Amino acid sequence: MVRLAALTLGILAALTSTPFAQRSQTTAAADATRQIVAAAQAVVATLDESKKARVQFPFDSPQKTRWSNLPSPMYARDGIRLADLTQPQRDAVMKLMSVALSREGYQKALDIMKGDEVLRTQSGGNAGRGGRGPSFGELEYYLAFVGAPSTTTPWTLMFGGHHLGINLTMAGPQATLAPSLPAAQPATFTIEGRTVRPLGDENDKAFVLINALDDKQRAQAIIGSKVADLVLGPTQNGRTIAPEGIRVSTLSAQQQMMVWEIVREWVGISHDAFAEPRMTEIRSHLNDTYFAWSGPITKGSAAYFRVQGPTLHIEYAPQGNVDHIHTIYRDPTNDYGSAIAKK
Repeated sequence: MVRLAALTLGILAALTSTPFAQRSQTTAAADATRQIVAAAQAVVATLDESKKARVQFPFDSPQKTRWSNLPSPMYARDGIRLADLTQPQRDAVMKLMSVALSREGYQKALDIMKGDEVLRTQSGGNAGRGGRGPSFGELEYYLAFVGAPSTTTPWTLMFGGHHLGINLTMAGPQATLAPSLPAAQPATFTIEGRTVRPLGDENDKAFVLINALDDKQRAQAIIGSKVADLVLGPTQNGRTIAPEGIRVSTLSAQQQMMVWEIVREWVGISHDAFAEPRMTEIRSHLNDTYFAWSGPITKGSAAYFRVQGPTLHIEYAPQGNVDHIHTIYRDPTNDYGSAIAKK
């Protein structure tokens, strides 16, 4: 099984490195860019002049880094709020998000927003409207464009609110979702008879991995300090931390595949045309990628984990219990498109 997994990884790496594969990826990315730009322009076309002014910001403005996982009005967001739009305008915004993200990524965003609606109903309404307390709900999310949507020049699609921060920077056929923050509260809820766990796969796959390690590997992966929240959260732009845990290259081929499947939960939020080459790039840094764990290893426990490499930083941080989760996805070389926007 291990040899077969190693062979499979080798074949995939060879296929994605061929000139034909690279041309196909570039074509797919260019097509995705055109579709996303067209959907963004369709949103703008529904807005009056006052809303157009509120949604659009210069690419070099401070707006690019103005986002948070906190609810409004605890964090004052700029842009246009779903609650202030007509239904056709909201539909256009959500159509844009469905085009910009993968199918799984869009569903994850919807589930996070539905979870916030559960919070709103549980809290007895929207306390923030009276100036006291946070505003919850699936309409308390904001859209902003930093730079005009374009197939050639850099721009960023910002969409977020409580427990969701999507920052998709595009520069022609290149794109990065870093930094972005998918989180969840409640982490498990029932809606229309369906149990929803917005970050369930992230949690489950990590527990499978930590329990697939032998005692020696696990001792390397588990770090001594307790981590209670994100180390490199929304306000920690430009910071880096030293890698900890176990080096992924020392794991078996099957264990390595488990790591990549965890990473894909964050990378795969973005459109498939951008996610696949990104996964290939991340795997190329195998020797310098680490997996770290803090907390119990029994499934169902509140445990923190991190996957970190030269171009990757992922954290999963329960907020004292399993029903309130923060996560972060970063690329220290390309947050906010710092690398692709220069090309």
